[in-house]
Amino acid sequence: MKLSDYQDKYTGIRFARENGVLEMTIHTRGGPAKWGSAPDSLHAELGEAFLDLARDPENRVILLTGTGDAFIDDFDRTQGYPEDSLGGMWSRIYDEGVSLLNNLLAIPVPMIAAVNGPALIHAELAVLCDIVLASDTAEFADLAHLAGTGSIPGDGVHVVWPMLLGPNRGRYFLLTGERIAAAEARQIGVVAEVLSPDALLPRARELAAWLAAKPLPALRHTRTLLVRELRRRMFDELHSGLAHEALATLVPPV
Repeated sequence: MKLSDYQDKYTGIRFARENGVLEMTIHTRGGPAKWGSAPDSLHAELGEAFLDLARDPENRVILLTGTGDAFIDDFDRTQGYPEDSLGGMWSRIYDEGVSLLNNLLAIPVPMIAAVNGPALIHAELAVLCDIVLASDTAEFADLAHLAGTGSIPGDGVHVVWPMLLGPNRGRYFLLTGERIAAAEARQIGVVAEVLSPDALLPRARELAAWLAAKPLPALRHTRTLLVRELRRRMFDELHSGLAHEALATLVPPV
C-alpha cells in the first residue's frame, strides 16, 4: 500500500505526508467534520482509512486533526442512510463500528491527535491516540449516544471513557453528556498539552517529527506495547456493546 493508493480515496479525509509523518485531516465537504451514517460518511470511511494507513510501510507517525474550529461537534444533518430500514442500516453500521476502532488500534506506529476544537461526537477517536494535544477551545463530551440522541453508548465509548476517567466519572460522563473543557482534561490526564489554536498544529508537527526520527522498529514495537491492553479490551467488549446498541435501536420503545 502506498500513499498514492488512498490519498484521493475518501470524501471526508485529507492526507499529506512529509518525512514519514502522515497528517490525516477529517472534514465534511471541506469544512469542520460532522458525523453521519451515510455510506460515504466519516463513520463509513475512517475504518477503511485506518487500515490503509496501517498497511503503508512509509508511515512512521500518524497525526490526526480536524478542520476549522471543531474536531467533531455535530451531526451531518444533510444526509441519511440509504437502506430501507433500520435493520438494514444496522448490519452495515455494525461492521463499520467494529472496523473503526479495531483498525485505529491496529495502526502499527505512534498516533498524535491535535484536537482543534470541540470533540463532542466520537471524541474517542482523538483520545485513543498515543499523544493527545488540545486547543484551549476544545472540550470533550459524548453527545452521540444517550445524552444527545438516546442511543446506547456501546460502540467502544463504554470501554474508553471509564478507563480514562475512572469507573464512576466515566459512567457519569456517558449518562449525562458532561462536557470536560481542555484545561480540566489535561488536569485529569486525558490530554497531554493544551495550547492556543495557532500553536496547536505546529506543536503536534514538532512532536511528530521528533518521533519520526526514531528507528522504525522502535516506533512499531513501542506502539504495539502501548495499545496492547486497549486492543484486548476492544476485542472483549466492542462486539457485544454494538449488539446492545443495535438491540435498543431496533426494539420499539416501551
